[in-house]
Parts: sequence; C-alpha cells; structure tokens
Amino acid sequence: MNVVKKKAYYHLPGLFEFYDLYRIFLPLYQEHREYFYDWCEISSIYGAPEGCLWGGGRIGCGDENPQEVLKLINEYGISARLTFSNSMLRKAHLSDRKCNELCALFEQGSEDGNSENNSVKNGVIVHSELLVDYLKQNYPNLYLVSSTTKVLTDFHEFAEEVKREEFQYIVPDFRLNKSFDQLNTLTLSGKDKVEFLCNECCWIGCKDRRKCYETVSLQNLDENCPDHRCTAPNATYGYRFSEAMKNPAFISIGDIQNVYVPMGFTNFKIEGRGLGSAIVLEFLLYYMTKPEYQLQVREAIYLDSMLDLF
Repeated sequence: MNVVKKKAYYHLPGLFEFYDLYRIFLPLYQEHREYFYDWCEISSIYGAPEGCLWGGGRIGCGDENPQEVLKLINEYGISARLTFSNSMLRKAHLSDRKCNELCALFEQGSEDGNSENNSVKNGVIVHSELLVDYLKQNYPNLYLVSSTTKVLTDFHEFAEEVKREEFQYIVPDFRLNKSFDQLNTLTLSGKDKVEFLCNECCWIGCKDRRKCYETVSLQNLDENCPDHRCTAPNATYGYRFSEAMKNPAFISIGDIQNVYVPMGFTNFKIEGRGLGSAIVLEFLLYYMTKPEYQLQVREAIYLDSMLDLF
C-alpha cells in the first residue's frame, strides 16, 4: 500500500513589499520544480501596501498596484493574505476606504471580479475583534487568520483560540513552538489550523512584544507616538538570519520534516515583511531550495536588472 506523505505549506512574507522578487521567483518555482524540495509548497503570500490604517505587525511599504499583485498571485494558484492585524482599531476606522476596497478586490478572487477563474480563496490576518466581526459581516468569502500579534504565549489561551470557528488558521507566539507535549494534545483538525512562525529573531525572553506591536498599530493609524525602543540583547544589530537560527524557538527544515509534519502540523509562516529582498531570498533558498540548486536560483534573481535587492 502506498503511503501518502503530508506536505509542508509555507506562508511567505511580502505580498506587496516584495512583488518584484516574487515576479521573478514564482515563474522559476513553477518551471524548475527540480530545483525545489518536493515535500513543501507555497500556500500563501501575505502583506499590506503602505498607508493602510488596518495594517499591523510592521509598517506597510509596498506601493505596487493591488490588481497587478492579485493577478500575479492568481496566475500561480497561491492564496493572497492582507495583513490587517492592527490591534488598536476603533469603530471609526472600519469605514476606511482604502482597506475596504482592498478587501472587496481580494474577495473577488481575481482582477476581473470573476471568482470562477480562481478556486483559491484569499484571506485576512487579523487581531482586532472589532475587525473580525466587520469582516465576517461584509466580506464573508475572505478567510481569517488569527495573528501572532496577539502574543498567545499561554497554551490554554492558544488552545481556546484554535477552537474558534471563525479562524481558518491561528499563528501562536513563537515561544510555543517547542511545547511539543502540549501541542500534541490538539485534535487533528486543530493541528491543521496551527501555523508556526519559523524564523523569529525576537529575544525569547522579551517582555515587550505586545507593546511593540501596539506601537506599530498606533503609527499605522497616524497617531503621534514614539518608536518602540527594543531592550533585547543585540537589538542594535537588527535582523540576522544567522542569529535567528540560534533562537531556541527556531524551526529548521529538519524540524519541519522530522518533527512537526509527523506530528500532524503542516503550516509554517516565514516572517520578513520589514526586511529587504536579499534576506527574503535567503529564506526562500533555505526553506525551499535544494542545496545543489541554490546557486542557480541566486543567479536567476541577482541577474534580473529590474530587481533592487538591497
């Protein structure tokens, strides 16, 4: 009897922010599948354009035409997610024209409004309960993802979040990544909903993660508030993948294949919206590309004169 092995599904950063990178990478991924591991696939790409009041997690910086973004994603059968994880929204913000237009466009499923052209649903990453209710009422065909900005570090609170029917996926705080005994108590359907954040560089002892996200949320609302000052060790160095790999909560490709997937977990989020294309490319190489083909992928990306990697 043939045993069907479960695949790992990646949720990648930079839907708007790294449009130019994906414009090159996705054709390469489709046309040269031999370059890439056969045990994983791209499930979604997430992000938000600049100037979105509902944005959270990071300050959006992508300025690509949303219809062009959606056209690219539709072409490759990948789900597009709007990162609308602002935790500080008030009722008055729900009428924001730009965010509503984006939701309407993405709910259609394609740039021409004919959802029959694309069977893959699009979604929204959300934090605010106010926004959850609003989206359910006004854009019921968008699936919802419970954001890691909720900082769910208590397993019992996280388990209750998993039970909520309105969420198709839940991203726990990275500090629950290695709580294997507790994670294994989830039902199979519950495990299907869990989406682990793999490459977080934040200090595992951080006490200010929620405050950091709140500051970003307020800044997205154009509130006059100072930047959050990170007090973590080595904070002045910024994000370094080599340092993220040393994080006790880091999830490696070996962990995915040998630990998480055999346990029944198949969804993995790669962070990086606030970073540059060059480091996001390194994530794509590490998590998806066979070592013997990484040079070919780098060359294809680096030699494209239309892409500014740095």
